[in-house]
Amino acid sequence: MSKLITCSICNIKESKMVTDLVSGEIVCSNCGTVVVDGIEEDGKEWRNFNDPETDKSRIGMPYSLAVHDMNLSTMIGKTNKDSTGQLIDSGMQARMNRLRIWDSRSLFRDSTSRNFTTAFMLLDKLKDKLGLTPSVVEKTAYTYRKVQEDGLIRGRTIGAALVACLYISCRELGVSRTIDELAEASNISRKAIAKIYRDIVFHLGRKIPEINCFQCIEKIANKIDLSERTTRQARDLMKKALKLEFSAGKDPMGFAGAVLYVSLQMEGKTVRQVDIADAAGVTEVTIRNRAMDLKNQLHLI
Repeated sequence: MSKLITCSICNIKESKMVTDLVSGEIVCSNCGTVVVDGIEEDGKEWRNFNDPETDKSRIGMPYSLAVHDMNLSTMIGKTNKDSTGQLIDSGMQARMNRLRIWDSRSLFRDSTSRNFTTAFMLLDKLKDKLGLTPSVVEKTAYTYRKVQEDGLIRGRTIGAALVACLYISCRELGVSRTIDELAEASNISRKAIAKIYRDIVFHLGRKIPEINCFQCIEKIANKIDLSERTTRQARDLMKKALKLEFSAGKDPMGFAGAVLYVSLQMEGKTVRQVDIADAAGVTEVTIRNRAMDLKNQLHLI
């Protein structure tokens, strides 16, 4: 919340002050005291020498960790005109062309910049494929920069390391994405992602929160179009199972699929195990075994 501006001489409030846009000052309308000097102008530029048809905004691209240079670098424009709009001579044009070439080369002057470029191009593709939010993307880029800074990328593939960082960000932000989904979207083996994931968590000392089993229930129920009543009953059944600590050490998606399967049986509905197994990304044997153990623990048979 911004601080209220008040004149120190006559206690006039900000609403009765005059703002001088030319000098950048806020002046008291009663006594003429300059209350604020050098205010920052955040409006449009009056002139744009390069292209008068473009937007005259004074800002550039927003700051982002998911870009190799964080959108902080500049580039030499392709126009061959000076500040007055006149064409520059041929000698100066040749010099500017050479400067443009070296400017473009300097953007990727070291291996770190090239590494970030490759990684964040993949992250941008995964953002579109999986519908990731900007917060997940920025946190993934931050984690990847930390991993690269500590030298954990050496000897490993860039893609697998980035997807592992993405999985860590999803877990920390509560986004329901499994390693299998990320592996399928990135076309990288699950084994490679899981191995780097364990190394990153151990090296950085991250405390990864547990997977929310209720989100897994919602995810599976949406895939096979189950009713809200069935989903609500599955949540209640999951609460009972969590109180007994029966789900410890079990795959959350497989366990959630078994809970939904038992809930459907309690309602007298018939759903094929293969449908729930496909929605949960596990085998039918997993659903069948987990459902049998759940019934024994909760005395449902």
